[in-house]
Order: sequence, then C-alpha cells, then structure tokens
Amino acid sequence: MKTREDIKGIIAAMVTPMKADESVDYEGVRRQTRRQIEAGVHGVFCLGTNGEGYILSHGEKLEVARMTIEENAGRLPVYVGTGCVSTRETVELSVQAEHLGADALSIVCPYFAQASQDELYRHFAAVAEKVDIPIILYNIPMRTGVNLSVETVNRLAQIPNIVGIKDSSGNFDQILQYIEKTPEDFIVLSGNDSLALWTLQAGGKGAICGIANLFPKTMVSIYENFIKGDFAAAKRASDSIRPIRDCFKLGNPNSIVKLAANLLGQDVGPCRSPFYTRDESVKEKVAQVLRTYYAHAE
Repeated sequence: MKTREDIKGIIAAMVTPMKADESVDYEGVRRQTRRQIEAGVHGVFCLGTNGEGYILSHGEKLEVARMTIEENAGRLPVYVGTGCVSTRETVELSVQAEHLGADALSIVCPYFAQASQDELYRHFAAVAEKVDIPIILYNIPMRTGVNLSVETVNRLAQIPNIVGIKDSSGNFDQILQYIEKTPEDFIVLSGNDSLALWTLQAGGKGAICGIANLFPKTMVSIYENFIKGDFAAAKRASDSIRPIRDCFKLGNPNSIVKLAANLLGQDVGPCRSPFYTRDESVKEKVAQVLRTYYAHAE
C-alpha cells in the first residue's frame, strides 16, 4: 500500500477456516485469500470479527496473518486486525503484524472493561506511536460495549497514521458525522454490508464486508457500479444481500456467515466453541434462503 488513497473499495472481512477439532486450517486461510483475490475485491482483511480474532491465541493470530500476507504476495492491500483488550498486547501484535508485512491495521476498541473516551484516545494514540503503517479504527459498540464518539475520532484523525475508521454500529447518522466532522482525507468505511452503498453515496470510501465470504463478486459490483455511475445496478446488488443478512437474527452474525459459507461449499469449518450454532432448524432456514435467493451462487 503506497498511500491512504489505496484504502478503498470492498475489503473482504475473511473468516478463519477451522478444522473439525476447531484448530486453525492454515491451508484454508490460503484458499480463502486466493478466492477473494480472484473475485476482484480491493483488499483482504484477516483477524476481524468474522475472522474470530477475539478467540484466537496470539501465536495463531500471527500465523493467520503470515499465511494471508504470503498468499496475497503483494497483489492487494492486506489489513490485519490487531486490537486486543490491553494497550500493551495491542502494541505488541501491531508491531509484529507490521514486521510480517501488513499494509494496514484494523484496531477494535478495547472490550469487556468499559473505557472512557479519553482512555480510548490514549490507547489508539499509543499504538500509532509504535507503528508506521496506516491504522483503521474499528467501532463496533454492540460487541465492545463502547462507542467511539465523533469528537474522539476527530481527535485521533489528527494523528498522521490514524487514517480512517470502520464503523459497524449500524448508526448511519454517526457514519455521516464521521464523514462530515473529520479531515477531508480521513477515510470512512462501512462495517455493515447493507450500508456499503449508502456510505459511498455519502462520501465514504467503501466497506469491510463479511458477506464477501459468501458473495464477493456481488459486493465488488456494488462498488464498481457506483464508481462508474450506474447507481441502479449498484442498488440491485446491494438489495440482493438483504435475504441472507436477514438470517443474522438467527444467531451470532459471524457464525451465520460461516454456516452459510459451508452450505455454499466453502469448507471453512465451525466457529470456535461456544460460538457456533448446531441447531438444525437454523441450518435449514439458512439453507432455504440460499436455495430461494441464491440458486446460482458465486
């Protein structure tokens, strides 16, 4: 990644494939990386929410990052999720990811123990001081219990290598304020697939997408059609993901993504326990949606 202008488009928030015993399937990591590149995404992202970064060991995270970076071989920007609960571990993992060759870091807010806005500022600033590559803030309050305020994001945007934010709050008004109240070159990415098009229309630069694990070409077409001015085609693509996203109410969203990926023949295995449904009724409901709406899956 040469400049912050390279941070744009559809960035695939890749799942971390697991074997039946819930150990990481590292060859599966390589396979999924190749699949996304072949589908035409604009970046690959490992160790996020869909990548189960919250439940992998430090060593597993480094190996997943290494495999992703190696398989990518410089073709696309590689984003690595390095956010941990403590500043100390976040710094350590971030420095190691940079040394492995990550192009950018995605850092989620510390979770479990609620942090104040000032504590959040100090946390991200401390990490930024220790690395040279771009940092994308990651706001997902329903998982972390804390929301990055517009004021805090604007403060952090003054730090040269904190270049953008991925917002998964589902609060579109907040996305608008991130765009309106930060410097012009600050990058706002949607973390909610259904808001990808609307974020682009509002001046955002793209989206980090879990649905890209299922339908990467569809997600890419949202961006590509928008960029070339075919809003109607972009909207059709955006509308087409609604049925599968409606399945997220059936369980933990990233577990539904992995379940659907397996049903589509991707062989990504389970989520690590206890975060994977084995409810046959849920599996059948997801399978029915895939049969009904996605008969010609990518």
